[in-house]
Amino acid sequence: MRKKITIVGSGNVGATAAHWMASKELGDIVLIDIIDGVPQGKGLDLLEAMPIEKRDSFVLGTQDYKDTANSDIVVITAGIPRKPGMSRDDLLNTNYKIMQDVVGKVVTNSPNCILIIVSNPLDAMAQAAFKISGFSRNRVIGMAGVLDSARFRAFIAMELGVSVENVTAFVLGGHGDTMVPLPRYSTVAGVPITELMDKSTVERLVQRTRDGGAEIVKYLKTGSAYYAPSAAVTEMAEAILKDKKKILPCAAYLEGEYGIHGLFVGVPCKLGARGIEDVWEIRLTDEEMAALRKSADSVKELVAVVGV
Repeated sequence: MRKKITIVGSGNVGATAAHWMASKELGDIVLIDIIDGVPQGKGLDLLEAMPIEKRDSFVLGTQDYKDTANSDIVVITAGIPRKPGMSRDDLLNTNYKIMQDVVGKVVTNSPNCILIIVSNPLDAMAQAAFKISGFSRNRVIGMAGVLDSARFRAFIAMELGVSVENVTAFVLGGHGDTMVPLPRYSTVAGVPITELMDKSTVERLVQRTRDGGAEIVKYLKTGSAYYAPSAAVTEMAEAILKDKKKILPCAAYLEGEYGIHGLFVGVPCKLGARGIEDVWEIRLTDEEMAALRKSADSVKELVAVVGV
C-alpha cells in the first residue's frame, strides 16, 4: 500500500515540497489550502508532470480535509510568510491561530499521522502543534536544523571550493537569530572546518547561516525562501517513510536532554518509521551549551506569549 502525505498550505513552500516528494515517488500527495483553486490547480499541474518524470505518485489538490484522511505524514506549511523587516517571531500570533485551526482538522482525519511543522516561528509552532494534537513527542517534529545545516554546508563548500557532498554541518538551537551552528562538528571529508579555515572566516560563515533566511527575504522583497526549506522537509519525510534511521537536526520536544525541559529545540535526532526514534546528546563545550540554553530561552519567551 502506498504511503500518503498531506501538505497543508499550497504556497511556495508547500507546492515545492509536493514537487520534490512526487519526483522522489515518496507516496501519494494531498495538497490542501483555504484558497479555492490554488491547490487544485497546482496539484493537477504536478500530476500531469508525472508521466514525463516516470513517477506514479498521485497528486490531489483540495480544500476538504476528508481527502487527507489516514495520511502517514502531514506537513504543515500554512501561515503568513515573512516580509522584509519582519522577524520570524513577528508571525507568532497570526500563525498560532492558523495552527489551532489546522491541527485540529488534521488530527480528526489522520489520528495516527506524524506531523512535520514548517510554519514560523518554527519552534513555537511545533510546540503549539504538540499541545493541540495531544500526540506523543516522537510524532511532532519541527523542520529547522536540516535547512540551517544545509545553508551552512553550502557556504562552507563555496568558501573552500569543494563538493557539497563532502561537507557535513550541525546547527542546533531555535530556528532564528539565536541558532547555534557548531563548527567543531562541521567537517569536510571528515576534517573539522576549524582546521581548514581561520577563526574569522568560520565566524563569518556562522553569521551568514544565522542570517540565511533574512538574506533571501531581502532579495525577494515580497516573499521568503522555499526551495531549500521544501527540500529539507522532503529529506525528513523520506527518512521517516523509508525507515532510514537517519540522524538529522530537528526541532524536538526535550524532556531533560541538554538540561532543557518542556521545549522544542533543535537537536540531532534519529528519524525512522516512528518519527523521532532517539535524541542524540552530543558533548558540548561550556560556550556551546550556554549558546544552546540562550536559544532555548528565546523559544520559551515565544511559547509563553501564546500560552503553550
